[in-house]
Amino acid sequence: MIRRAREAGVQVVDLRFTDLPGTWQHFSTPISELSEDLFAEGIGFDGSSIRGFQAINESDMLLFPDPASAFVDPCLEVSTLSLTCDVSDPVTGARYSRDPRYVAQKAEQYLGKTGIATTAYFGPEAEFYIFNSARFDQNAHEGYYFIDSEEGIWNSGQDGGTPNLSHRPRHKEGYFPVPPTDRLQDLRSKIMLAMISSGIEVEVHHHEVGTAGQTEIDMRYNTLTRMGDQLMMYKYIVKNVCRQHGYTATFMPKPMFGDNGSGMHVHQSLWKEGQPLFFDAKGYGLISDTARWYIGGLIKHAAALLAFAAPTTNSYRRLVPGYEAPINLIYSQRNRSAICRIPVYSKSPKAKRIEFRAPDPSANPYLTFAALLMAGLDGVKNKDEPPSRWTWICTSSSPRSAST
Repeated sequence: MIRRAREAGVQVVDLRFTDLPGTWQHFSTPISELSEDLFAEGIGFDGSSIRGFQAINESDMLLFPDPASAFVDPCLEVSTLSLTCDVSDPVTGARYSRDPRYVAQKAEQYLGKTGIATTAYFGPEAEFYIFNSARFDQNAHEGYYFIDSEEGIWNSGQDGGTPNLSHRPRHKEGYFPVPPTDRLQDLRSKIMLAMISSGIEVEVHHHEVGTAGQTEIDMRYNTLTRMGDQLMMYKYIVKNVCRQHGYTATFMPKPMFGDNGSGMHVHQSLWKEGQPLFFDAKGYGLISDTARWYIGGLIKHAAALLAFAAPTTNSYRRLVPGYEAPINLIYSQRNRSAICRIPVYSKSPKAKRIEFRAPDPSANPYLTFAALLMAGLDGVKNKDEPPSRWTWICTSSSPRSAST
């Protein structure tokens, strides 16, 4: 990796790690400092200045770069190699318990010890909004926020210094229109290409339901810790490419009243020695007993999971009826109001997965994915049956559904 970085003309090495709330932190060093010693001995930083980390009297901490995480940053002018790091205690030499990446790695290690499966795959769908402006303040004499987007339907009557060219999606009508209504096609493509150049496999990008630039770019599924790394890269690349083109991107779960919020539906599946465990041709939604019990664990622990998966007060502005957010503590094939949905796009055993719809992109991905895996495994271990899908139907206000 060192040799290839120098051959590629890299000038700067950026060392990154994640704090407890889930924000990327970093500092940089010249390429001349990139040596085997850096990987063996680590590099120090002040842990007391990082949210959720150390007290000031125990501030010294070490970072150890993971060479497998290396990518050339597509957003910076100076050629920069980015490395994701693990955090350790310099006194004991032990991994740091509050390092979110370590939590994710421990969850994967635990999975192997259970004997239930050998690999857990995760595929988050992190939605976000792209605005032209976002102003906010709260002080002694005023409190406000103002967001604006050239694509926002509220600008249909604007009479400014430039012609109003119309073509804007109405509220809740932003799903899949072609340009010129979809004004962000090229910008999304540039974001996607930057992700691909960084080693992220992208499956699709599209405009989402909300007016004013709601967007989704889907990554191909990956293992738990690696997907945590990729989601941090994803949010970083989205924000920086948007900024380079005069936009501001936000992963706030509900930035706008009266339109869809931004979720992060997390697709999950368990595999054992290369074989998928969630498929059964005779099961409801083609899922196996293992998948159903995994869902049972997710629903049983839903209240605790939301502390990680929907961690902000704004998260609960999103979880309301009428906006495709999950509002029923049930599982169901196809139903997007269920907290656990079973996609039925494919009948292939390899494609069978479950989707937990409560998370949003304000979450720390390492902690969220680890919590989801542990809850699901608890369900499998105890053979927890989720609430019957018929319970939801029979308690419906519709007489016809009740009789069914």
